[in-house]
Amino acid sequence: MPSGMQRIEAALIDLIAQDQSSTQIADAALLTWNAVHAALSPVVGARGVQALYRRSLYLTRNDHSCFVDGLEAGEPGDFTNLRAALARQTSAVAAAGHAALLHNFLGLLSSLIGESLSARLLRSVWVNLPGGHAAQDIAP
Repeated sequence: MPSGMQRIEAALIDLIAQDQSSTQIADAALLTWNAVHAALSPVVGARGVQALYRRSLYLTRNDHSCFVDGLEAGEPGDFTNLRAALARQTSAVAAAGHAALLHNFLGLLSSLIGESLSARLLRSVWVNLPGGHAAQDIAP
């Protein structure tokens, strides 16, 4: 999990450093969550990914108020409400909220299937995170 979290943090720091708007960060979050869904759905099912996502939202709401209202996932794989919520925030709040949500998601996934398997399943997500980091920038 550390390489995944390092990659997330580096990508989000890049987005902020590049003076990206909250809308651009929200777009990057949408791409990331779509990739997470695509990578995990064949293994745990679309509803399994949705359950982990919902639990992650619940855990993240305590520290990030941008996740308080209107973020219940609709259909599995639909992250448009997340994108809309992040786009309404400042860039820093959007990036921090997105990072916390991913961190909680990774923690839950790792506790269920282990860090090693989580890292292997999500490798394609981390390699292609929006934010400018190429695959070789951070060791897997």
